[in-house]
Amino acid sequence: MNCIDTMKLRRSRYSLSNRLPVSEQDLQALIAQCLLQAPSAFNSQSARILLLLGEKHKQFWQLVRESLQAVVPADKFAPTDGKISSFAAAYGTILYYDDTDTVLHLQEQFPAYKDNFPIWAQQANGMLQFAIWTAFAEAGVGASLQHYNPLIDEKVRVAFDVAASWRLVAQMPFGQPVAPAQEKTYLPLEQRLRIER
Repeated sequence: MNCIDTMKLRRSRYSLSNRLPVSEQDLQALIAQCLLQAPSAFNSQSARILLLLGEKHKQFWQLVRESLQAVVPADKFAPTDGKISSFAAAYGTILYYDDTDTVLHLQEQFPAYKDNFPIWAQQANGMLQFAIWTAFAEAGVGASLQHYNPLIDEKVRVAFDVAASWRLVAQMPFGQPVAPAQEKTYLPLEQRLRIER
């Protein structure tokens, strides 16, 4: 399979089971290799991952549910609760972080680029997310990307003893897909691609 074909497989998959089409060991190796090979500015390697499996995965989504119950009106909570339940039904969750200590160190080391390092860290994290998501798709693992931060940040930090320098960026529930991906629409390329000679 070529790169573009693999990228086409990468889609948001919301209906996931708590099974995997690959072994857990192979899944962890896949994540580790993506973490090693994903690019980052100045080879900063500021991205961090917390992989939640089993009860820790369920604990995380219960924490998200409780955090949202505190801010979503009770009469409007049912759709939110359904969505959280679908994520909790998956096999596991990846929490993506940036290590702010790494960014601060680079800002001190290269003051001329100080304002760019937080932006570059975000870009590197996005590339890591895409790399893992695409590798998952090729392996038959479904996933979606969620963003309940910063609402959940402090509770997650305490519950999972996360370093204070780690800043939560995104959450990725994953598992074996049990339904096809939703239809994807595309804007006309001429609105997005400009070529000059």
